Amino acid sequence: MLDLTQLFSSPAFAQGAAANAPETTQAALTNYLPFVLIFAVFYFLVIRPQQKKFSEQEKMIKALQRGDRVITSGGIHGKIAKFEGDKQLMLEIAEGVQIKIDRDNVAGLESKPEPAEGEKKDASQVKN
Repeated sequence: MLDLTQLFSSPAFAQGAAANAPETTQAALTNYLPFVLIFAVFYFLVIRPQQKKFSEQEKMIKALQRGDRVITSGGIHGKIAKFEGDKQLMLEIAEGVQIKIDRDNVAGLESKPEPAEGEKKDASQVKN
């Protein structure tokens, strides 16, 4: 009669099991080290600068004031005429011509308005 334990415990079966033994932790770390290094480089060269740029853009959008000259993401240059709520503003692109845009569409500041004649100028604006 055939014994099933002898059938499954043959030397060939045992050698195959030894070849598939789990790796040591050191070997596993050396296998994953390139992926960790690639992620670290990717983080410092791509992700972190994008987060920094995004936070600076948010600060600039929150600090917008009436009279600031801005550039929209569509390339339109204009002066902020008034704010309509927290999300929208009226942009004067020509004398008497105003358009309504979302604050998020402001790509950057073109320039800050000049202070009025009676206002105090700081040291960087005073010419000798």
